[in-house]
Amino acid sequence: MVNPLTAFGLARRRDRLRRKPVPVPTEVGSTDAIFLVLRRMRAPLLWLVTVFSISVVGLHATPGVDADGAPYRMSMFESFYVMSYTATTIGFGEVPYEFTTGQRLWVTLMFYATVIGWAFALGTLLALVQDEGFTTALAMQRFGRRVRRIAEPFYIVAGYGETGRSVCRRLDAMGRRFVVVDETRGRIDLLQGSDASVEVPSLTADVHDPAVLGLAGLGHAECVGVLALTDDDEVNLAVVQTVALLQPEVPVIARVSDQDVERQMWDFAPAAVVNPVERFGNYLVLSLQAPAVYQLLVWLTSPRGGEMPERGPQVADGRWTVCAEGQFRDCVAEDLHGAGFDVRFADPDDLDPDVSDVVGCVVATMQDSTNLAIAGHIRREHPDVKLCVRQVHISARPVMTAFDPHMLFIPTDLVARETLARVVAPGVWAFIEHALEQDDAWGARTVELLRSRCGDRTPTPSTLRLVPSEAPAVTVWLEHHELTVGDLTRDFEDRDQQVAVVVATVTRDSAVLHLPEADLRLEPGDELLLFSARAGLGRLREVLFNDASVEYAATGRRLPATWIWRQLSRRPVG
Repeated sequence: MVNPLTAFGLARRRDRLRRKPVPVPTEVGSTDAIFLVLRRMRAPLLWLVTVFSISVVGLHATPGVDADGAPYRMSMFESFYVMSYTATTIGFGEVPYEFTTGQRLWVTLMFYATVIGWAFALGTLLALVQDEGFTTALAMQRFGRRVRRIAEPFYIVAGYGETGRSVCRRLDAMGRRFVVVDETRGRIDLLQGSDASVEVPSLTADVHDPAVLGLAGLGHAECVGVLALTDDDEVNLAVVQTVALLQPEVPVIARVSDQDVERQMWDFAPAAVVNPVERFGNYLVLSLQAPAVYQLLVWLTSPRGGEMPERGPQVADGRWTVCAEGQFRDCVAEDLHGAGFDVRFADPDDLDPDVSDVVGCVVATMQDSTNLAIAGHIRREHPDVKLCVRQVHISARPVMTAFDPHMLFIPTDLVARETLARVVAPGVWAFIEHALEQDDAWGARTVELLRSRCGDRTPTPSTLRLVPSEAPAVTVWLEHHELTVGDLTRDFEDRDQQVAVVVATVTRDSAVLHLPEADLRLEPGDELLLFSARAGLGRLREVLFNDASVEYAATGRRLPATWIWRQLSRRPVG
């Protein structure tokens, strides 16, 4: 997997901050459960050992008689044997001879003494099992072992709130491994009760502590990224700083809502910082001025198999009412002003804002019920006004979906979409950023190209390198022949048909070509970003791995399927 930090030189920028390499810590307080057991059980164990020792010595010293009535004293081993089954309340009788009254009295006293010791020990052990420190130590040890056993690339997800849950569900659906850390036990309980396809290592801990990230696998060879998705900007900043200074080669993507904290994050060169408050204004303007590009953006960042979103009308100018407060209000107003729209503010406490002469209204208070009340009143009184509504809590999704505003702003969903677009396949977000710089006509052509090849469902992104390990037949063919982008995507059964795959980008020697023409000649080592339908990659693999298929795709000549018949067919006759 390509490391985006290496690709964009961010690792070098981080090294300017780090002057001294430091090993990633993994010791989180007292996490040795055995040490805690020995420390807590020290008193009862000393009691048992002392009583047992005295009982063995005392029984050895107590006089007895043998079967003939002669004086007899037990050996130390015989005393040890008798007290072993007596102290554990098993009881095998009086051996090797019947006890005298003195021996029976001594054994009786020692029996009650050891029972008291066992009760003391068991009570202490039960209290220890219920102790929060002990259970935390056990959980951390178990978590550390499970993380160390991971043998495939994985992500560390810090924060399992609404955004974290959405990201983790998508990662699990794509077969990606991840580790979760959250300081709220209830959220971790939700994860452990989820229907994830594989068991997910999870831990209740504060990621402010660098050792927690170390225990989660920050120093693991297979860790390919860290996603800081907590609800606290300061915690996310701490995660960015920890990763940047301890493991500068590991990319980190962080969520943030405060602009001041966002600027502090960028000093530590994260792979990305997603501020949904700022993003919404950009996306709102994009949906108004370039609806086809916005449709492409939403479609490519939707869950796999999702339906193509509808394309809204283009809005050139007009006045907007923003019913919000704080940074969100200011950011949206600034973006609308920058796009040439007039903006006026409405009091969030006013359930009847003036929208008589506006083309659209942004309703974004911090209460879902208030947002619905204001939007519902506007729709009833002014049905032609374009409504953009903020959804605060994930539980409000059903009613918001039923209300169906022209644009629904869900901060957690926006962060999840962009985060996944950056980690699902190298180059996906770079392609989206390229799309955001294009005009609406380009967006419309691209949407139609993807729809005609891949259907109306969200295409699956993937990366293909033209190297022997990923495309052996194509690599061999390119050593002596030419192969174009159009040839690569021909159907191996009918070359006049194209498989359900679109080559979105071709990267060659750090140069990136977006939506290359069909006649572009491919070269060994090229890296391709593909968008495909579910069955498209399966048919493309036939060309990637089969010599006969790649020759048919390139030339139209059909060769025998087996190597022997191909060799015989190439021999000259006579």
